[in-house]
Amino acid sequence: MAHHTGIHPARQTALLERERKRYAAARPRSQALAQRANAHLLYGVPLHWMTDWGTPFPLFVEHAKGARFRDADGHEYVDFCLGDTGAMFGHAPEAVAAAVTRQAAHGFTTMLPGEDAARVGELLAERFGLPYWQFAMTATDANRFVIRWARAATGRSKVLVFNGCYHGTVDDVFVDLINGVPTQRKSLLGQVYDLTEHTVVIEFNDLTALKAALAQADIACVLAEPVMTNIGMVLPQPDFWTEASSLIRAAGALLVCDETHTISTGPSGYAKAYGLEPDFFVLGKPIGGGVPCAVYGFTAQLAQRMQAAKSAAAPGHSGIGTTLTANALAMAAIRATLENVMTDAAYAHMVGLAQHLAKGLRDLVGQYGLPWCVSQVGARTEFQFCPHPPQTGTEAAAAMDHSLEHLLHLYLLNRGILITPFHNMLLICPETTVQDVEKLLTTLGQALRELTQPDSK
Repeated sequence: MAHHTGIHPARQTALLERERKRYAAARPRSQALAQRANAHLLYGVPLHWMTDWGTPFPLFVEHAKGARFRDADGHEYVDFCLGDTGAMFGHAPEAVAAAVTRQAAHGFTTMLPGEDAARVGELLAERFGLPYWQFAMTATDANRFVIRWARAATGRSKVLVFNGCYHGTVDDVFVDLINGVPTQRKSLLGQVYDLTEHTVVIEFNDLTALKAALAQADIACVLAEPVMTNIGMVLPQPDFWTEASSLIRAAGALLVCDETHTISTGPSGYAKAYGLEPDFFVLGKPIGGGVPCAVYGFTAQLAQRMQAAKSAAAPGHSGIGTTLTANALAMAAIRATLENVMTDAAYAHMVGLAQHLAKGLRDLVGQYGLPWCVSQVGARTEFQFCPHPPQTGTEAAAAMDHSLEHLLHLYLLNRGILITPFHNMLLICPETTVQDVEKLLTTLGQALRELTQPDSK
């Protein structure tokens, strides 16, 4: 009997075992490096989630440039993962590499600003429409700092998030709805206090729940991606953000748009494209072309409230910022990315090719009669194991099948194509070609044929 995905579990299991053997046989160098790393790296990798790809051992990378990378065994890959958006504009963009190289000769970090800081502020304000900006090393830090600022500016303690959200490793967001009950996520290691005391969680697209939560008058900010992307894509219903923004503003809460992933929409992000007016705007990974850095912007009125809160606070560390925040290399990278990489021409190519990819995926789903759907947000495309795009995090989570994801990702990997390990997300960068997309579609079609027609090879 087929699973809800339309794939028979026995066929899926057999094919996964075959692909795992194929992977191991072709990568002796990566396997040797994995064994070597095991001696001193926990789980044999720099970060434990690097083992989440569904491979028998980690894939070790030797070189990455544009839309491609090469592994330690010399295999070449077309990359549709792109560092899960960290390299959304391709690996090592020329302008960023040149800017970082130039700056490296003049110092890495001084804890003082340079001319790049002034120029970056101008560029951010011009592009995103918010007049004031601050910096962080990651979107996680930016979200954490924004939550502090929001609490300080409003005098309120609670944060509202959407079920299944992802905003990095900010503790406050690790709360889910389990059968309608706010529940601290069990995967969060070492958590010793109850997050539900200060975090409110509701379903995305649920205006009734949002209105009820805001009525308590204790929400400092609503932290949200304009489109949920990490539980699988969850698109906002028509007018959801228009209504939600009005409710949030009327309740005296602040709207924080985390656009680290939805910057795929266009050069100024989802908020600008769809007329959202957030109080805070957060952008991480892609803003420096892959160099670790993040930014957050805010309104002039909010800037005054933030300055007042800081002036009223006792002297000492605010809990906001780190020593390496806005270091010289990061500022050079951000400037180069904004001036030369995140261009209208780049987005025109990326979005157009993503549309071609989305159509091709829909054609494959129809060809093999699978109960799957395809969603697209600019340069970001995703296929999900449900017949219609999910409207909530709960629906998106129910559609997932991690074993099938692992199989499809590994099948593609064994044939020179990388997609993100956590769900079926595909990114197009400026260097991705039509031929790259056709290779992906052809190879995925081969996998689906093997899964749905057992006699196929």
